[in-house]
Amino acid sequence: MANVATPSPGRTSTGPAADALFEAPEPTLTAAEIASLALSLAHLGAGPQAATARRALRHLLPPGADHDEVVATTLATLTDPLSATTADRARVIAAAITDHRVVRLCYGDANAHVTIREVEPVTCLVHRDHWYLVGWCRLRRGVRAFRFDRILAVESTGMPARPRRAERYLPFQRRRG
Repeated sequence: MANVATPSPGRTSTGPAADALFEAPEPTLTAAEIASLALSLAHLGAGPQAATARRALRHLLPPGADHDEVVATTLATLTDPLSATTADRARVIAAAITDHRVVRLCYGDANAHVTIREVEPVTCLVHRDHWYLVGWCRLRRGVRAFRFDRILAVESTGMPARPRRAERYLPFQRRRG
């Protein structure tokens, strides 16, 4: 792996190629890509690499976003480590999203009513204080969002899930005709 250093103060570059080494490109990630990165970071724990990666994730979000209370809370949730049990569930969900596999959830809703559901996971997102799994619920025959802290258990069924574009399952996205 190459070592890259920042130029020392007062040092001048030797041309466009040298300048390119020290200029960070503008992030061009979609909301789905940022959610995927955040999910991958969420179960890393609290080690030094995880902390550095979470700081990097903060830089991918729009500057000045921390002035909005909802965005600030969401950012904190995105970049905080998950509890050990939730992190274990997140790993199963992340693998199922990557492998296009159906998961079976034991899920408790807001009224503590527990159901077993087969879900074709599409993506994960964060809103305010909570992580959500977004996918096609076979029980309800529609798109649903499942709060991570209400997922009591999750397992991969091994059954293939239909590949779906995450952008179509995220809220506040423009729909293309």
